[in-house]
Amino acid sequence: MTYRRILILTMLAFAALPEVFAQVKLGKTETGNASYYASRFHGRKTSFGEIHKSTELLAAHRSYPLNTMLEVTNLENDEKVIVRVNDRGPFARNRVIDLSKEAARLLGIIAKGVANVSVRVVGMEGMVLLSPSEEIDPKSGKVISMRSKL
Repeated sequence: MTYRRILILTMLAFAALPEVFAQVKLGKTETGNASYYASRFHGRKTSFGEIHKSTELLAAHRSYPLNTMLEVTNLENDEKVIVRVNDRGPFARNRVIDLSKEAARLLGIIAKGVANVSVRVVGMEGMVLLSPSEEIDPKSGKVISMRSKL
């Protein structure tokens, strides 16, 4: 093989690697503690280079790829919200996710600071793929079960 062919094959192999490692199974669920970003992080860059906005529905997760959409459920009050992963963290060992202040407010965890939550993968690349019996309230960003509306 020529040098050029080896270089092209190597580049193709490395180009495919991020997709292999970045695939996340829709519906995957984990439970644990969630906290939220302190106000001082508003306007700072995330580890992906995006500006953190505490007024948006954002989250930090240790392993999910950038733009993974997650449904976070507060297990104490059953409130749900969908957030987009745009940062790495949390760095506290006993937590599974860090939320923006707005997401924490919608889940009702501002007063306590930490809450027991369930995290479910509901979409990728900023797109949400819900079941036919679910929809998102456009004003609040919360997940609404169509059965509960009937």
